[in-house]
Amino acid sequence: MITRSSETHSETYTVGEVAGLANVSVRTLHHYDAIGLLSPAGRSEAGYRLYGAADLERLHDILAYRALGFELEAIAELLARPEADAWAHLRRQEAVLNTRIERLLAMRRSLHKQMEARTMGINLNPKELFEVFGDWDPTEHAGEAEARWGATSAYQESQRRTRRYGKEDWLRIRAENAAIEAEFAELMAAGVSPSDPRALEQAEAHRQHISRYYYDCSYEIHRGLGEMYVADPRFTAYYDGKAEGLAAYVSAAVVANAEGR
Repeated sequence: MITRSSETHSETYTVGEVAGLANVSVRTLHHYDAIGLLSPAGRSEAGYRLYGAADLERLHDILAYRALGFELEAIAELLARPEADAWAHLRRQEAVLNTRIERLLAMRRSLHKQMEARTMGINLNPKELFEVFGDWDPTEHAGEAEARWGATSAYQESQRRTRRYGKEDWLRIRAENAAIEAEFAELMAAGVSPSDPRALEQAEAHRQHISRYYYDCSYEIHRGLGEMYVADPRFTAYYDGKAEGLAAYVSAAVVANAEGR
């Protein structure tokens, strides 16, 4: 594409020269002239088109708008606005381009999320992912999880199981997990000790939930998870986002349940 220049001069260009500068065909320039979108400033004595600096400025805007997906009729209307100077066109092009970039980035994020979900064995399309998980991204730490535990039998078993789950399965799993977490929060709010049998019962329900849907979660593994809930700020933020102090409460209950067994 030709570059915009702020200098004014009387140099003129033939249609072939302009076609070479702008990387468009001569036929395209002829068409723009025929429809009145870009008529050259002058003609040679032999009648050939001659383009000046202002014509190149206008061609720059035409090609920029075309690259942004505007139809020729819409471009003609934009360029016909008397209040729109060169800077106004540049700003408009930048705004349209920014909108397109944001849309493409959103599409890429959705694609990456879908790819990560497949890697984790979550075979849901983007709509189903949102319906099941909402704003929470279950794939956010997929790469890290695979790097840390990818070689373990528990990780591989979880991958094998989750590949079979559809939308309804994930909705049920999420609902059961939410009920366990809600019960933990209620016990903590009521002042029940994390070593109380009621809290230990919830810790056991949590362990069995993992074993039922993901992998065989031994008490040793479960205790490690409980300790991670307070050691890893991300897990702490997850639980404390539901109720302040819940991460420490769940951790203590899980550890106490493992020790008691």
